[in-house]
Amino acid sequence: MAAPSCHFHFTVHKVSRHVITRSFISCSMQPSQSNIKVVINGAAKEIGRAAVIAVTRARGMEVAGAVDSHFVGEDIGKLCDMEEPLEIPIINDLTMVLGSISQSKETGVVVDFTDHSTVYDNVKQATAFGMRSVVYVPRIKPDTVGALSAFCDKASMQAAITASFHYSNVEIVESRANPIDFPSMDAVQISKNLSDLGQIYNREDISTDVAARGQVLGEDGVRVHSMVLPGLPSSTTVYFSGPGEVYSIKHDITDVQSLMPGLLLAIRKVIRLKNLVYGLEKFL
Repeated sequence: MAAPSCHFHFTVHKVSRHVITRSFISCSMQPSQSNIKVVINGAAKEIGRAAVIAVTRARGMEVAGAVDSHFVGEDIGKLCDMEEPLEIPIINDLTMVLGSISQSKETGVVVDFTDHSTVYDNVKQATAFGMRSVVYVPRIKPDTVGALSAFCDKASMQAAITASFHYSNVEIVESRANPIDFPSMDAVQISKNLSDLGQIYNREDISTDVAARGQVLGEDGVRVHSMVLPGLPSSTTVYFSGPGEVYSIKHDITDVQSLMPGLLLAIRKVIRLKNLVYGLEKFL
């Protein structure tokens, strides 16, 4: 396992082919050839339990720790309704788990499903122990994004950016089953990424104050429409249009299992990273 150094690298791994999806953020130091020991932070959550099962079934990695403030002391395998217990109790002490793996000289990855208020400190702590981090925090706050982004270069939202060069009208429609802070961080970040291109969108009614037209984010005319509709999947759609044509990029999430292939890819990828750096804020 690599020793701590001042050279930190972050990468973001998409969980679908479209860039507008929520993403896994990976922080790494220099890679090693050790087996991958995976710590699930937030293991008792639905997505955390799904990750435990996915990692257990995957080749080349294993669950080495389960951290959560709920179900402390319970075997994570039993909590996940697995056929056999994993003999890994849930503990509420990330430092203890990190220290144990660090002493074992194994390659470690922390998968963090905790909270936007703790993710920055968690990543710093994992890095201090010479470990990589894969973080999934859909509602991460702008100041946290900014702090993490200090480690990143700029990258592209390839699908949306390519489309933006061909269309002068763009609007974002999102739906969630339960009320959250609207517009969501997904919509805000997509809008920011498009605005960074220096184009003006929706010129025909950019200054309208009709509430039904949605909220304009930023100064470049990108509008967002947020809906709370119980029963619908969590969804984000970016619509581009021109005369006689509509182009849309959409992502629906109906089950957290859809995120697991991206998670496993992120775990494997972050171990192999050397100097490859991708922009964090471009994908959230």
